[in-house]
Amino acid sequence: MPQASVNQLVAALRQGAVISFPTDTVPALAVQPEQAAKLFALKSRATTKPLILLGTSWQQLQPYVQGNGQELHVWQQLSAQYWPGSLTLVLPASALVPLAMHPETPHTIGIRVPQQPLALALLQQTGPLATSSANRSGEPPLLTMTAIATAFPPVWVLAAPNLDPHQAVGSGQPSTVVEWQASGWQVLRSGSVTIPSTF
Repeated sequence: MPQASVNQLVAALRQGAVISFPTDTVPALAVQPEQAAKLFALKSRATTKPLILLGTSWQQLQPYVQGNGQELHVWQQLSAQYWPGSLTLVLPASALVPLAMHPETPHTIGIRVPQQPLALALLQQTGPLATSSANRSGEPPLLTMTAIATAFPPVWVLAAPNLDPHQAVGSGQPSTVVEWQASGWQVLRSGSVTIPSTF
């Protein structure tokens, strides 16, 4: 179970490794977007369940979505209100999103900026990453880095001076997921963020 610093995780990722790091919700498993098939295989996850693209800002993630000027303005406004934070936006995907990330739903992509310093430091170096919660499909998310290292021996797990590997990190709740549709926003999954009734 390789445990490594942010810089070592970046190097491992560039060599094709799957990595794990804490977020503000639950810890993530992550790969470079074009290698997303590795996450589906590792988790025994159905390809009908797309992955989430994590990044450091709206500006970093915007190239992965496509919309007209008015739509981009609305999306950016919502991201400014809730990011960094535990709200995932499902938006029309641009051609930059590898098909491996969403083989069954190629026209949309979920994007998010986590409110977690270690995650942001990593993503600043790697660029956006394909991510999913650290667990086998259908099982509860693993909440400590030790549990993740034990369950997934090939995965490179983040070790940092201020990160206790035996302590749960994040809220333990998944992100709230909303999708942009012709009629406006639709909540697909309730989670850490409570969306106002006027949403």
